[in-house]
Amino acid sequence: MTHADPAELEIFKNLFHSVAEEMGAALRRSAFSPNIKERRDYSCAVFDGAGRVVAMGDHMPVHLGSMPMSVAATLEALELGPGDIAMLNDPYAGGTHLPDITLVMPVVPPQRAAGHPRRKPEPVFYIANRAHHSDIGGAQPASMGLSEDIYQEGLRIPPVTLVRAGAVQRDVLAVLLANVRTPAEREGDLLAQVAACRLGERRLLELLESYGLPKIRLYLEALQSYSARLMRQALLQIPEGTYAAQDFLDDDGFSSNPVPLRVSLRIGRGRATVDFAGSAPACRGSVNAVMAITSSAVFYVFRCLLGEDVPACAGLMEPIEVRAPGGSVVNAKPPSAVAAGNVETSQRIVDVLLRALAKALPHKIPAASSGTMNNLSFGGANPRTGEPFAYYETIGGGMGARPTADGLSGVHTHMTNSLNTPIEALEAVYPVRVRRYSLRRGSGGAGRFRGGDGIIREVEFLADVRGSILSERRQFQPYGLAGGKPGKAGKNELILPGRVLRLSSKAVFTAPQGSVLRIATPGGGGWGRQG
Repeated sequence: MTHADPAELEIFKNLFHSVAEEMGAALRRSAFSPNIKERRDYSCAVFDGAGRVVAMGDHMPVHLGSMPMSVAATLEALELGPGDIAMLNDPYAGGTHLPDITLVMPVVPPQRAAGHPRRKPEPVFYIANRAHHSDIGGAQPASMGLSEDIYQEGLRIPPVTLVRAGAVQRDVLAVLLANVRTPAEREGDLLAQVAACRLGERRLLELLESYGLPKIRLYLEALQSYSARLMRQALLQIPEGTYAAQDFLDDDGFSSNPVPLRVSLRIGRGRATVDFAGSAPACRGSVNAVMAITSSAVFYVFRCLLGEDVPACAGLMEPIEVRAPGGSVVNAKPPSAVAAGNVETSQRIVDVLLRALAKALPHKIPAASSGTMNNLSFGGANPRTGEPFAYYETIGGGMGARPTADGLSGVHTHMTNSLNTPIEALEAVYPVRVRRYSLRRGSGGAGRFRGGDGIIREVEFLADVRGSILSERRQFQPYGLAGGKPGKAGKNELILPGRVLRLSSKAVFTAPQGSVLRIATPGGGGWGRQG
């Protein structure tokens, strides 16, 4: 068989996707931390033997678009055999930020014949998963504080072998657990990732057994070619030309100066060049994004131009070139701090890309969504147990209005796809009480179609804590399009006895027992003029 059958192509697309989805379900069920079990802050994907992504679960866009660079870094650094699993979190080796730990595992078919020597079998697939761990060491509990270099952010792990021939390397694991505040939870989450890898390996070996290696390889190549062809066709629907836009981060956490992001999109002949020349140089604070994050945001935006049934393969990026100046806020180099680059700058990269595309496709592109993940982290000693605890969450906001409909309220958008932590789970595990959790009525921008409303979340601390906030859109409001009004900016406040302390968009704080943190998230921009 030399040609792919269209019906079978669809079957194989869904088979590979189902493996990534089942891996995610297993990881969620077996994880220890609320951040993974409740918020679903994880992602899983399937790669071919060359390290090209073939299928992604319906998980976190910021994870998935950057994961191929982690796989590439692993394959360059290590030679993995059957039963091996690599671990890494290094943002400068394809990672995102230090709390995101990635596992990579080869899928090698067993030898079918014995009695004479054969060449060592090569992997037909690689599988990978990434999960956000609620602490990876560093200066602040939950490892998401404001920092000046990557060494303050936690334990940095290059590609290392965590599992060799099926056995967990206890010395490697011990190094990680000795550097975190919550070792039992970290070990539980990490071994849940290992179990998800092994499940993925089992399912892919079953596919090889059912369909045979020649047919599997045929459809691995066919999916790459198909996705590249669909992207080229989508690019041909965009009027040829160059479209530029700029947007701003509020600040870097150490200075009040805005941080500009600029992009130029050149579209022509079914290809696109995305150039971030003119963006700010790398900052003192942790808003710097590595190239993996910038590429991930580009992948996400152009993927949104296609239908939901298009395979999320490496082929989608074949007609797209991404350029970003080295040492800039969108292509940071060591030792720049990067904790917020993953969660905040990625959102602004999406905003500036969509703003540029709106000039080419004015009736297809939505207004800006909240543009921030509203990262909250805190920790201390739990008075119920006396043990250290560390907690991390993101808070949703308003979706930007669309050219044909209002934006949704109180949701995560664009580069994040996580859920909220249920109040019951949060209060059962941590010394906090949720005082308020509601929509922020009227925060969406007005227009022919209205932006979605943000969220108000008030958390009372039942113990003394150290905490941090990494947020955006506190100065620059989410923009409207086609005459629509911007959404309301967000606001962070710490309510202390007798006074209210306004916190900046990026802040480290100490909160005594009984104090209340109030976060009001931005609404989405409106689309179109009213009336």
